[in-house]
Amino acid sequence: MTLPRHDLDGYDLIGDVHGCGASLAVLLEKLGYRLQAGVYRHPRRRVIFLGDLIDRGPRIRLALSIAWNMVEAGQADIVMGNHEYNALAYCRRSPPDWSGEWLREHSPRHNRIINETLAQFREHPQEWDAYLDWFMAMPLCLERDGLRVVHACWDSELIAAYREQCPDGRMSEAFFYDSARPGTFAFRVMDRLTRGPHLPLPSGLKIHSGDGFTRSSFRAHFWARDPQTYGDVVFQPDNLPGGIENQPLRAEERRRLPYYGPDEPPLFIGHYWCEGIPALPAPNIACLDYSAVKYGRLVAYRWDGERRLDANRFVWVEVSRDEPARSRPDDIELA
Repeated sequence: MTLPRHDLDGYDLIGDVHGCGASLAVLLEKLGYRLQAGVYRHPRRRVIFLGDLIDRGPRIRLALSIAWNMVEAGQADIVMGNHEYNALAYCRRSPPDWSGEWLREHSPRHNRIINETLAQFREHPQEWDAYLDWFMAMPLCLERDGLRVVHACWDSELIAAYREQCPDGRMSEAFFYDSARPGTFAFRVMDRLTRGPHLPLPSGLKIHSGDGFTRSSFRAHFWARDPQTYGDVVFQPDNLPGGIENQPLRAEERRRLPYYGPDEPPLFIGHYWCEGIPALPAPNIACLDYSAVKYGRLVAYRWDGERRLDANRFVWVEVSRDEPARSRPDDIELA
């Protein structure tokens, strides 16, 4: 049974799971949810997942089944992460007028990102197809009872324009295919909302990330009122190379960054691979991605309607290297 919103005490927002399904079960139980008829339920609360349920982790099927069943039973909402979007594009063939076979090229880099997910579903192709259909139905952003949720970045101007095309936040088939074409409005929306702002590094500089990838750009945040340097906006665990934190932002780079001010509603994001003890980057913004799949923390925030967020409301579980041994059997079937 779905609780009417006026009967809810609040929402529990959960950051990037990335296949740490056993840890998700432990976190839900820590939050007071109990498994009943295959669905985690709470008598007075509801979950909102921030996307990126898949890839990299040891229990991707379990993570998806927990979230799917909660959403189907009205016990949770979810927004799309860049990894759900990537999976859709990786598994969809290109239109006939495209040069490549797939919307997302099956390059060594892309193969590596999704490899663990495909491996865990190798013997369950129909189940994977059902999840791909579910990914297509995920909204890119949510507003609920005074809070906002998006995977990576709330860009008010882009979101307003997007909602003119997709009022419920769920992309159409036409929008999805258009989003795979660089330079389109759909591409800008998908890139900004699921990947967030990112700025190119100066020519010749690279970041060799802890996840084994080499990058020529860095992740930037969007809540600095008047940023002047790279260091004012960088938001990622990897240090910038070559001591360029003090390099001035060009006027064009500043124009590319949206701004989410302190008077806006509370906003919850994931995506940014934070580390350490969960903290608030701004009084009205909480990032809930604390690198769970890299043996960090799987983090939730218990929101009860406050406009000024409180770091004491973070709840988390440590993700240890024995996650597979701690997991319950994959006996939570699709509802």
